Amino acid sequence: MKQWRPTSSGIWQGRDDTAEADNARRLFQTVTCSTTFCPEQQAGDIALLGFACDEGVKRNHGRTGAAEAPAILRRALANMASHVQHARLTDLGDICVAQDNLEEAQQALREAVLACQRAGKRTLVLGGGHETAYGHGLGVLDAFPQEAVGIINLDAHLDLRHAPQATSGTPFRQLAHHCEAQQRTFRYACCGLSMAANTQALLDEAAYRNVTIVEDLRCLSSPAEAIAQLEQFMAHLDRIYLTIDLDVLPGWEMPAVSAPAALGVPCAILMQLLAPICRSGKLQAVDLVEFNPSRDRDGQGAGVAARIAWQVIRWWG
Repeated sequence: MKQWRPTSSGIWQGRDDTAEADNARRLFQTVTCSTTFCPEQQAGDIALLGFACDEGVKRNHGRTGAAEAPAILRRALANMASHVQHARLTDLGDICVAQDNLEEAQQALREAVLACQRAGKRTLVLGGGHETAYGHGLGVLDAFPQEAVGIINLDAHLDLRHAPQATSGTPFRQLAHHCEAQQRTFRYACCGLSMAANTQALLDEAAYRNVTIVEDLRCLSSPAEAIAQLEQFMAHLDRIYLTIDLDVLPGWEMPAVSAPAALGVPCAILMQLLAPICRSGKLQAVDLVEFNPSRDRDGQGAGVAARIAWQVIRWWG
């Protein structure tokens, strides 16, 4: 796989507290790092992949920089405490884009995710722009062709754009077209959506696609009602692919994205939404996308994103 590269050996580093106690460990001490892409040979059941790409953001006229995110997010995760659930994590390196060929990179991610899923792993992908979702989603759909796979997108945006080529704004329209071609139902929920950030054309497309929408205002005013909507959506699924666009968070909490949210869903509420998804027993794949290190302030955004990833791993039933 020419687009694949192993994670640099200097990424996973942190403070060593094992002189205190044998179980005073951090993620850098428990993660397994593979120098080859052989998911079937790895013991852990969560495969970590990076998608070092922001070509889709560039095509969507956004602020580039997300291609550097996988390395930065690994560094932020490295020094966090490792509880028993985190020892399941295996780092299988990055898929990279070559010469702006987004479609080739997405296909490489699709193949890598499919290989991991067929090896009995669940996939945690660190993007990259939201173009990550097309490759990741295809890999999950490929792995479970006879099952009801649903997509939950925590995002201010629907990302159902119509465009002449793939961008960070088109992944779910592309996945919808793929499902049509495969004669399978497109099951998609967008939670945290900002009505102010989505045109009527996008809302019409969502209605046509029978998309479940949970607005940001609903999440803020009544998290319990938002959770109930998500649980109703999940009830009819066999597998869940969860994608977390970090611009769902408020701009003051997550400045390091292409399009910071004027309102957004604070991390504390986002955690309430994540818990039932992670504990559902159906969660098969997760990604975090749109983190842009070049827009970060004192590592604030990296810390928030890493904490979300850390919590997902801990809750992943």
